[in-house]
Amino acid sequence: MSSQRSIVLGDRTIELGRELLIDARGDIVPLRPRAWLLLRLLATRAGQLVSKDEIMDEVWPDCEVTEDSLVHAIGDVRRALGDSNRSALRTLPRRGYMLAISGGPNAGAELSIAATLAPADPGEPATSSEVPRLSLVVLPFVNLGGDPEHEYFVDGVTDSLTTDLSRIAGALVISRSTAFTFKQKVADVREIGRELNVRYVLEGSVQCGSSRFRLNVRLTDTQTRNCVWADRFDKQVADLLDMQDEIVSRLANALNSELINVEARRAERSLRPDAVDLYFQGRAFLNKGVTSIFMARARDFFERALALDPDGIEAAVAAAQVDVSVGSSFMTDDGPIRFHTAEKALNGILLRAPNHPRAHMLLGAVKIRTDRAADGVAECYRALALDRNLADAHGFIGLGKYVLERGEDVQGHIQEALRLSPRDTRAFLWLMFVGMAKLMIKTDVEALRWLRRSIEANPNHALSHFHLAGALAMMGKLKEAGSRAEAGMALDRSFTIRRYRTNVFRFENPEWMARLARLYEGMRKAGIPEG
Repeated sequence: MSSQRSIVLGDRTIELGRELLIDARGDIVPLRPRAWLLLRLLATRAGQLVSKDEIMDEVWPDCEVTEDSLVHAIGDVRRALGDSNRSALRTLPRRGYMLAISGGPNAGAELSIAATLAPADPGEPATSSEVPRLSLVVLPFVNLGGDPEHEYFVDGVTDSLTTDLSRIAGALVISRSTAFTFKQKVADVREIGRELNVRYVLEGSVQCGSSRFRLNVRLTDTQTRNCVWADRFDKQVADLLDMQDEIVSRLANALNSELINVEARRAERSLRPDAVDLYFQGRAFLNKGVTSIFMARARDFFERALALDPDGIEAAVAAAQVDVSVGSSFMTDDGPIRFHTAEKALNGILLRAPNHPRAHMLLGAVKIRTDRAADGVAECYRALALDRNLADAHGFIGLGKYVLERGEDVQGHIQEALRLSPRDTRAFLWLMFVGMAKLMIKTDVEALRWLRRSIEANPNHALSHFHLAGALAMMGKLKEAGSRAEAGMALDRSFTIRRYRTNVFRFENPEWMARLARLYEGMRKAGIPEG
């Protein structure tokens, strides 16, 4: 470290020797441990560009994290520096960050450096340590069968899961090398939590027989020792490497959803929720389904989170998802405005976080819904290259193939999404995409089956009811069509055939357009208002 011990930045002083940030009154400004490491690194290199890779290596040497963690830490540092000094921490898009040393009146805060060669006082209090949200360690899974030949498979599941869970937005996952020091050791989860400063421990066991494979997994809160989630996989033995990929993907997707729910419930008990608390509560509503009430509640939480933390990437992405979902579900007449708003926001996010998988995926969804389906599909594939477990990207690719009039291809993409995340909160949308594709290629009985599955997966999605009502009426099943239409109108009383016809896709294939015309007529017969 540099010999410089004290850096004055406007009304803040960075005490490198004591590892403290002090305000004008001499009070300690609280900083989380990783945020302090980031600030210290930038302060010792003040006036120099520090690349993102350098920061990741220095601040998270023992963890597997995504670039989202860096964005969160930058936001923490900016807030700690205060409004008058925030501009001193400069972002150089796609390159890194710099703590500005000096400049004219428009160059941000002035920095003056005072050299203090006295060593740090070991008795000084360090910055308080807080257990990070979404922090966990994947302990080495146990090979119950004891067969040495299966040991590589069991360790491989642990290793891959550690890597894939680190892709969860905002997650901090202890590195494999640290986690494997606990292999074949009996340790209390609370002690592990204290030693590694993590909130959750994931444990598992694997048993491979001659024909069956069984995996048990459990997620435990290190502070309460309570099991917050458990699951079991039991299936026929196949190729172990293929099984490993499938198991890891399913676990990662299930854990992503469960961790959001757990953190949202924890945030509800907070008397003074911060931006992250509000984000988790918004995500919980976003995951419940596409209804006007759920979307409004989600948007409120995300807007409150962004008011507290304007640099919050995840809240910004989630807010864009609300616009995409509302526009895609025909809940308002301003669908094009919603898509334009979402696209503008997502492009801005990708300037700051160019490798954000969900931002690429949602941008792809917007392009699919705005007559740029081929570009949208490519954007979704880009998202999958960044996060192979992003099942929703496969779902949107299926929608893109539907828009491109390749109805026969849709089911395969949706089945891949379901393979990765069979109990996904958005599976109802994927199932609806297949139902609509089947309707367009005139396999009507299959269309009904997929549309019914969509409603079974989530009965609170009005558009699935409207599609099924129209399809049933097309086939002469008017009584059931009427009941489905009533169920849809109970969820969205503003829906009209006019709104749907105005905002739905335009196909070049005249046969597909004729099928759409029949669907409109079916909706009328089912009792859906023309508007």
